[in-house]
Amino acid sequence: MVMSFRQILHRASIVAVATRFSIQHSSTLPASVAAFTTNPTVLSSNTRRSFARSTSPLFSTPPTRYLLSYDYIPDVLEKRGPFREGHIGLAKEMLEEGTCVSGGPSAVPGESVPNGALFIFTTKDAAEKFVAEDPYVSNGIVTGHSIAEWTVVVGTN
Repeated sequence: MVMSFRQILHRASIVAVATRFSIQHSSTLPASVAAFTTNPTVLSSNTRRSFARSTSPLFSTPPTRYLLSYDYIPDVLEKRGPFREGHIGLAKEMLEEGTCVSGGPSAVPGESVPNGALFIFTTKDAAEKFVAEDPYVSNGIVTGHSIAEWTVVVGTN
């Protein structure tokens, strides 16, 4: 089953919130659930640590971010070469400006060829600017894109 980025974010958010609640309020949970979330044999220290990192801090005023999703041509690895420096350079420039938070290629699990990319921007204008100036878009490496508003509730900013 292939899930969209939005479905993945939704499921991750539910797990993160449920985990945070269950660890902080284990006395109000059924014994089987409390045992699962606090028993060190069930959750390793690395798992507990990664849950803690992924769920804190909670933002009192959640920042809004913009997710840029790209779809790539199937033979992206063969055709991106002449445009890659400009694509990466634009992303690095926007990182330095503080308008791009992160980005990179995405692929179906188990496949080695990316089928697209995901970027996080601080403003919609920044995401639109990236699309307008990206050589991957103007040279046909990107076959489609979308920009979605994302309210960050948990995580680091």
